Amino acid sequence: QVQLVESGGGLVQAGDSLRLSCAVSDGTFGTFNLGWFRQSPGLEREFVASIAWSSGTTYYSDSVKGRFTISRDITKSTVYLHMNSLKPEDTAVYYCAKVVLPNKPFSSWGQGTQVTVSS
Repeated sequence: QVQLVESGGGLVQAGDSLRLSCAVSDGTFGTFNLGWFRQSPGLEREFVASIAWSSGTTYYSDSVKGRFTISRDITKSTVYLHMNSLKPEDTAVYYCAKVVLPNKPFSSWGQGTQVTVSS
């Protein structure tokens, strides 16, 4: 089973930046597309961004477009989410998952990483 491990979350102030990492731990990196999702308390999990492994084409939700960037590092078997100009409404647990592009997850969820943005 594919293991996706998220990290990099934390407590920051509005306007700050963070970089989240999603490491693929079973050696299958490069065989599927990956995406980031988030879930805030009381709300459903929502799509944030995704990347096509082969072409590098990226997709973003309207709420993060222009502020977040998804990227991949083949040598580290890792996908990143670079988050700039963070807002309090970005506060959520962030998860990565295998996706059918552009935004349909189909792998099991990991533990996620908490991002908290204070105003």
